[in-house]
Parts: sequence; C-alpha cells; structure tokens
Amino acid sequence: DFSEEEKKLYYANLASISEELQTRIKDNNFDKIAVLAMLTRLRQLCIEPRLIYENINTLSSKLESALDIIDTYKQNNKKLLFFSSFTGAFKLLIPILEKEKIKYHILTGETEKTVRRELVNKFQNDDSTIFLISLKAGGTGLNLTSAEGVIHFDPWWNLSAQNQATDRSHRIGQNNNVYVYKLIIKNSIEEKILALQEKKKNLADTFIEGNDGSISKMSTEDIL
Repeated sequence: DFSEEEKKLYYANLASISEELQTRIKDNNFDKIAVLAMLTRLRQLCIEPRLIYENINTLSSKLESALDIIDTYKQNNKKLLFFSSFTGAFKLLIPILEKEKIKYHILTGETEKTVRRELVNKFQNDDSTIFLISLKAGGTGLNLTSAEGVIHFDPWWNLSAQNQATDRSHRIGQNNNVYVYKLIIKNSIEEKILALQEKKKNLADTFIEGNDGSISKMSTEDIL
C-alpha cells in the first residue's frame, strides 16, 4: 500500500497526467515519447518519490518492504538479486546498505564487460548479501546461482525479459529453491502493468533506460 502522503502525491500527478492525455487525444497530438515520460513519472512515484521530489526525507513504502526482505536474507546468510529499471533507486538504497553494513555489488549498463565478470565471480564466492542489477544489464550472460532470492523492485512491461532476469539465479547449477519477490504498489500503474503482462506476454519492453524506440510498438489503447 501507498502511505497517505505517497497516495496524495501519486493521485495528484495521475490527475494532472490524465488531463494532459485527454487534451492531447482531443487535439490529435498523441506524442508517444511524451506519454512515455508521463508513464515513467508515475512508475517512479510508485518506487520512490525521492526520484522526482527533493524535499522528501522519508523512505518509500516500497523501499521499506524491500529492506525487510534484504535484512532477513542478511540475518540468514543468504544471497539476493535485486532488479530495477531505475538506477536512481540504487543510489537511494546504497547509503542504507552501507550504514547497515550490508555488503553489496552493483551492475548497470555502464559496467564494463571485464568488470562485469569480476563482479559476478565475487558475488558467487564472497560474503556479500545483495547484487543490484539494472534491467539493461541483467538480461543475459550472468550465472548467479549463489543467490536464493530475487527481488523485482518494479514490474517490467516485458514479462519474458523479467523472467529471463529471474533465471540468472534459477538455472542449471542451482541446488536450492529460489524465492522471487515482485513488489507491486496497490491501486497504481504497476497493477496495470501486471494486467498488460497477462494480456500481451511478448509486449516489447518500453522502459529500458536509453531505449526510446519500442514504445512505438504499443497501441494507443494499451498506453491509455
């Protein structure tokens, strides 16, 4: 659930965006890239309002939920993969991990291939708890079977890409059960994304950072 403050913020933005969308449709000015920015804003508000607003000093409901899971895995000396479409979420999480002395590694689209291999080997063999992986970096080529948990911090439009990320841990060589946690905010765009996942299993992932082309594959109906 949203907190009361998060709910007010989300629905104020939702009302504003809905109004702008209706105006754009009426004026026949349905710019999908502009709409992408609107949808991304709503998704960020579900994840952590501090991605957009600077004057907020509290953790988001979703981040608190994730920290509960992370702490449980640390206490039990188990490892976790943490996936998000938004690297800004990592920047908010890392200071907390450092304060709590929770060892982590981070892999994004910016990470060089040689460093990538090194990070994977470290995570597989050291006493770190969590591996933060961006959607852009987490699709293929990673064998992370030391992890027994996977957190999807935000839902992706493309279910097959999301499942592929989960399979970094749940694959040949994994001898333990892998628990997958999908953190979804109630009554938000995130629930709509889940519905679309079911409707279109192969829907192109429109929210990979730096990829602005694939939103054109979504129909106006899907976007609405």
